[in-house]
Amino acid sequence: MNRPDSAAGETAVSPGKISDFRGNGLDASLARRKELEQRHADTKVFGGGKTFFHPENSLLSASLIRNALRMTGMLERGRRNAMDIGIRENPVTLARLPNSFDGFTVLHISDLHLDSRPDFALRLAEVVAPLEYDLCVLTGDYRFHTHGDPRPALRGLSILRQVLSGTTYAVLGNHDSSDMIPDMIAMGYHLLYNTAVPVERPGATVYIVGVDDPHFFQTDDLEMALNSVPEGQLRVLLAHSPEIYQLAEAADVDLLLCGHTHGGQIALPGGRALYANARCPGRIISGNWQYGSLRGYTSVGAGSSVLDVRFNCRPEVTLHRLCSPC
Repeated sequence: MNRPDSAAGETAVSPGKISDFRGNGLDASLARRKELEQRHADTKVFGGGKTFFHPENSLLSASLIRNALRMTGMLERGRRNAMDIGIRENPVTLARLPNSFDGFTVLHISDLHLDSRPDFALRLAEVVAPLEYDLCVLTGDYRFHTHGDPRPALRGLSILRQVLSGTTYAVLGNHDSSDMIPDMIAMGYHLLYNTAVPVERPGATVYIVGVDDPHFFQTDDLEMALNSVPEGQLRVLLAHSPEIYQLAEAADVDLLLCGHTHGGQIALPGGRALYANARCPGRIISGNWQYGSLRGYTSVGAGSSVLDVRFNCRPEVTLHRLCSPC
């Protein structure tokens, strides 16, 4: 069932669409990303980005993991785990949150990798459809591979959009192509490419800020994104990777919502990640964390990368309930 692309009730949300990149100050940063994509930089296994090794670009890595799991009889179990998407509820208290936003709920979906298998988009839509929230945000990685035809992932995004209520903001990840932007906008996704939009309730405004991928392409520009945000206003930053955490804290961001790490995807019992593919402290690769004045949440992701399996790291979508301190 199609849901309306406008938030119901008392909240007014700025459209935030990027329907035309020309003349709006985004030309240079988008051109840089397109240049990197055209050079096929996204297929590098070694070098580039903030980490040296990029397993998502290695066919050998996927083959080795698949064969090891098949030999131990764990492959199908891992694939079943990857379809067992959980719903995590996360209350977060923010000192600058206006009282009128107390209880405001944000649905956060990250690392969807919608074309990982033919039935995954339908499964994700099934999990998300009954949820109630005020706003939805997506923090990147919509396709499984980092190159190739984006249309299967776009079909998955279309299936998902039909069950998302109200306004949905999105940023791009390192798996995504900038060529996906026009189709996503046509579906009703509001792309935040190094920009910010206000969300309003009577007598109060908070800002949703979005930057491009800070991990591989490193085309994020937080300074540009914050240009239109008045001092003292609450800022919720959407970024694909937590690797922007130091810049975000220095820029007086209140809450960073991100993903990319998959929480390791294949973890030891107890959830300790074997590899997170991010240059950041281990304590911020999943779940709630704090760095100075910055609150953060790193989603372990809804989908899977390299191989469609998970162990000791359940995929998730997250409902963040914002709470004022009084």
